[in-house]
Amino acid sequence: MSILFESVAIKGMQLSNRFIRSATWEGMATSDGHVTPRLIESMAALADGDVGLIISSHTYIRPEGQASPWQLGIYSDECVSGLQAMTAKVHDRGGKIVAQLAHAGNFAAEKLTGQPPLVVSDFEGLANTPRREMSPLDIDELVIAYIAAAQRAKLAGFDGIQLHVAHGYLLSQFLSPHFNRREDEYGGSLPNRARIHVRVCRAVRDAVGEQFPLLIKLNCRDFADGGLGPDDSIQVAGLLADAGLDAVEMSGGLLTGGKLSPSRPAINRVDKEAYFKEDALAFKAKLNLPLILVGGIRSFEVAERLVAEGAADFISMSRPFIREPDLIQRWKSGDRRRADCLSDNLCFRPGLTGKGIYCVTEEREAKKGEER
Repeated sequence: MSILFESVAIKGMQLSNRFIRSATWEGMATSDGHVTPRLIESMAALADGDVGLIISSHTYIRPEGQASPWQLGIYSDECVSGLQAMTAKVHDRGGKIVAQLAHAGNFAAEKLTGQPPLVVSDFEGLANTPRREMSPLDIDELVIAYIAAAQRAKLAGFDGIQLHVAHGYLLSQFLSPHFNRREDEYGGSLPNRARIHVRVCRAVRDAVGEQFPLLIKLNCRDFADGGLGPDDSIQVAGLLADAGLDAVEMSGGLLTGGKLSPSRPAINRVDKEAYFKEDALAFKAKLNLPLILVGGIRSFEVAERLVAEGAADFISMSRPFIREPDLIQRWKSGDRRRADCLSDNLCFRPGLTGKGIYCVTEEREAKKGEER
């Protein structure tokens, strides 16, 4: 049996294999962030497809932190009942699911929130519209919001939580000198820039207990001038491990776009896969912390080699599961063809029109087949 299909655990959370569905935005929630039957079924399909661990949509923890329309929310106790229905369906199918907690910060959708985005630092050139720089009181209130969201996630039946500290969202902005120009105790040196993360980890750990798995999604590097680099990223992970962190999902890039954005196009050759591998190897060489690696992994052979060579402990994918929620089941059955995903990013377009994300390319191929 392949090492990828071993049963492994993260902080006592037993998983049936090493494959993880990385969080994304599905555009399937209600306009106020509540769970819908379609979102529940999409999570259930992943569990049916033998994905070892599902990481939920990036859920916004406060109304002003919403990034996208029809994004899942966990900002209110009123969100809990729908989330309970979703986790129950996953558990009924034998799956495990973790809630990703997020605040978009500079990338919040002003048209949806009705207020200026909250930012770590407001400086000339950051944006074309007004921003509100966080005060010390704002930071204290943000920590409280993460505690409340984590408690809701546990009450809703999630098997753990993941803090989104990547891609330029608010916690990522604190770490990155590209965004963080503060001159107080939350800016400047790396310990200062990581201060809020340590606070959040410790506070959340106290709130949910020692046995509840706590993960983060962390940039290995921002790929931006003056941004977070790999040495700082490794140091941050070490600080957070001391604060109660159980595992890191390594990603990279910012939502500002370009060739080095988090979701790169045209992953059509093996040599284009696993584009954070070298940073993952550096991470594993210095830290004894479970590493989940995401980033363009499309082939079973690549995934197996990453784990066998010690570059990662878990393999995380997102876009391939949009087209093939049963991909892991297919691989397990012996059909080891690479994922059908073409990495064209067309899947997100219908989400912006209220239809939810789905594989547009697969739909087009089906229509062509019918026309022949």
